[in-house]
Amino acid sequence: MTCRKILITGASAGLGAGMARSFAAKGRDLALCARRTDRLDELKAELWQRYPNIKIAVAALDVNDHEQVPKVFADLRGELGGVDRIIVNAGIGKGAVLGSGKLSANKATIETNLVAALVQIESALEIFTKAGAGHLVLISSVLGNTGVPGVKAAYCASKAGLRSLGESLRAEYAKGPIKVTVIEPGYIESEMTAKSTSTMLMVDNETGVKAMVAAIEREPGRAVVPRWPWAPLVQLMRVLPPQLTKPFA
Repeated sequence: MTCRKILITGASAGLGAGMARSFAAKGRDLALCARRTDRLDELKAELWQRYPNIKIAVAALDVNDHEQVPKVFADLRGELGGVDRIIVNAGIGKGAVLGSGKLSANKATIETNLVAALVQIESALEIFTKAGAGHLVLISSVLGNTGVPGVKAAYCASKAGLRSLGESLRAEYAKGPIKVTVIEPGYIESEMTAKSTSTMLMVDNETGVKAMVAAIEREPGRAVVPRWPWAPLVQLMRVLPPQLTKPFA
């Protein structure tokens, strides 16, 4: 189905903002939420100037405020006159070596990338169930297919959990009416990856976002993006013994 009204979380910068720009160029109405309302307002103004015929609704949302998630989703849906695709994109890349005594960073990553994502999923499914259809998109990572030593251990676990939730939902809704897509990006230039010491096979933001949006539009059950070289690498990552995953850290 062609989704005309799209809600994106974590939309103030990086991949979220990139997807918003790409969908706006396609004439889609947008509901955008993030913690940084100043950036959202700037993005809204930019998009309206370039695409004056689309509807854009924005709202402040900290996805870790679980009570606010369904409320904000409902408000955005009402302002937009409906939502037929929800992209669970909000996430963080904090982390510390397990056992280093820096629990807070790893806990924050698990809570934001997995627990808060679960809350977003439940809120999205409630909307789609009432509407009788919808497309749920979960932004996982290629690192959800393996574990790596070092500071990305909790991040890998959070994205593996999100991917698993997506697989469960694909089975749950195999016959519809809700479609579920799990997107697994490789290293794409963004604020999050800029903080990483790894630049392995990094692609620029424009190339990465283009691949993500093209995959989302196809509405597959699962897509690794960019497909080359990450699709074959993911197959390798799944079978490598733990001690050989360090290059992906």
